[in-house]
Amino acid sequence: MKGVIKMNQQWWKKSVVYQIYPRSFMDSNGDGIGDIQGIISKLDYLNELGVDVVWLSPVYQSPNDDNGYDISDYQRIMDDFGTMEDWEEMLAEMHNRGIKLVMDLVVNHTSDEHQWFIESKKSKDNPYRDYYIWRKGKQGKEPNNWESAFSGSAWQYAEGTDEYFLHLFSKKQPDLNWENERLRQEIYKMMTFWLDKGIDGFRMDVVNFISKAPDLPDAPNTEGKTYVSGGDYYMNGPRIHEYLHEMNREVLSKYDILTVGEMPGVTPAEASLYTGSDRDELNMVFQFEHMDVDSGPGGKWNVIPFDLVKLKDILTKWQKGLFEKGWNSLYWNNHDQPRIVSRVGDDGKYRVKSAKMLGTLLHMMQGTPYIYQGEELGMTNVKFGSLDEYRDIETLNMYKEKVEEGWDINSIMNSIFVKGRDNARTPMQWNADMNAGFTKGTPWINVNPNYNEVNAEQAIQDPDSVFHYYKKLIALRKEQTIITEGTFDLLLKNDPTIYAYTRSFENERLLVICNVSSETQKFDLPEDLDPSNASILITNDERTIEENVRQLKLTPWEAVVFHYFV
Repeated sequence: MKGVIKMNQQWWKKSVVYQIYPRSFMDSNGDGIGDIQGIISKLDYLNELGVDVVWLSPVYQSPNDDNGYDISDYQRIMDDFGTMEDWEEMLAEMHNRGIKLVMDLVVNHTSDEHQWFIESKKSKDNPYRDYYIWRKGKQGKEPNNWESAFSGSAWQYAEGTDEYFLHLFSKKQPDLNWENERLRQEIYKMMTFWLDKGIDGFRMDVVNFISKAPDLPDAPNTEGKTYVSGGDYYMNGPRIHEYLHEMNREVLSKYDILTVGEMPGVTPAEASLYTGSDRDELNMVFQFEHMDVDSGPGGKWNVIPFDLVKLKDILTKWQKGLFEKGWNSLYWNNHDQPRIVSRVGDDGKYRVKSAKMLGTLLHMMQGTPYIYQGEELGMTNVKFGSLDEYRDIETLNMYKEKVEEGWDINSIMNSIFVKGRDNARTPMQWNADMNAGFTKGTPWINVNPNYNEVNAEQAIQDPDSVFHYYKKLIALRKEQTIITEGTFDLLLKNDPTIYAYTRSFENERLLVICNVSSETQKFDLPEDLDPSNASILITNDERTIEENVRQLKLTPWEAVVFHYFV
């Protein structure tokens, strides 16, 4: 059976994935929260776009401390989103349209309201105690100096047993202890439950955090801070490959599915181990290096100017590093990242054109592209007028911490405008009606005020919209083998405004040229491009091929892809 699956397992290489953040996608019942029936009502829209796979962010039972990434029951649907019957109807309707479904797998941690944790904290000899990571304090303080991803200590004291439990995220998200074999078997059983229902894969939340250094040592603290990142002791930990091999053997290898691991801090060399076709672990990983191009030494909230040369170095390293060794995932946006057209493009005068350019730049590379809801419309970041309008726990904790550290409030708010996760979580903009057509009630988070100009109804009617351009990019991936199979070579490595590269397959070439600026730029065509033997595969401008012109004048935010033979 496994051999047969291996032969079929390449479907995800030509697929394009669309991420739905259910809380913000479409509300069907007027309670202000997106839901499963809302998703069902918009499946024809996704079909029109041409996507092959939906990655659905968590819809499991959850107290919603971290918007569903704190799961209290893995085999129940959150009441806000509907019922299991709704979910089954959604899966059937997706499959009827030829759309596959990938679910979120969150198994580094659970909610503190999960039955396992409720039992675990009761006593030191409870059968579930060892499902989580408990330690005694040291000299009246936490067991070590690790910092939570959401600020403060990564440890929480529990009076009942006079010990601390580890939580790398919110204190309501205790980390699971993967050293416990019984726990691992419970997780594999739960994964099998969903796969047997007919889902087509898993996106695995921070899955490279599941193996921790057994002694949980203090992290080096050169700046005298109270808490510091312990990432070296839990990212890509000592038993991670053992656990993923076991997961593959016990569960994943028995199904023809897509698997992608979210892996902060992973390198191309490590990713080739996680995704190598002979390694029996995962199909691909999400890396984050390119997401930190505008982060300074102080981390995510220390915003610095975007650096195109640095971005080229990172993406080239990944394109080259995984070629014929593993597989890349390609993304600009997700539920944790601000909108790319605001971050790198021009979300004012050139919003549509720069959004198309950024789509071209990414979709012509090797890997599986992920589109985050609204990206195909050129949705932008939002600047809410007050902190009260923000909902994200990471943002609210950061604000409190930075105020205590004496940061200027305007500076904190600017960091939120640029990098806050709520930029991605404002409701999907369907039309120019009240609340952008997302809900008839009061939305759980405010709608971006620009929905009158930026919405799906308008985009579908306009043949020059970002939507129709993305539709072409998706179709090209299915038609052109060179996009999935070709080698990648960067041009103009040190040019601060032009991102250009070639893809080569047998005697074919693609030349991808993107002007990442609001100024006109010049580009010299390579010697091997004969205009009489070239065609334009896609462009966001009025570009034509001129026989005797060897130097192109690129208009602001222009993207053009030449297809030719050598």
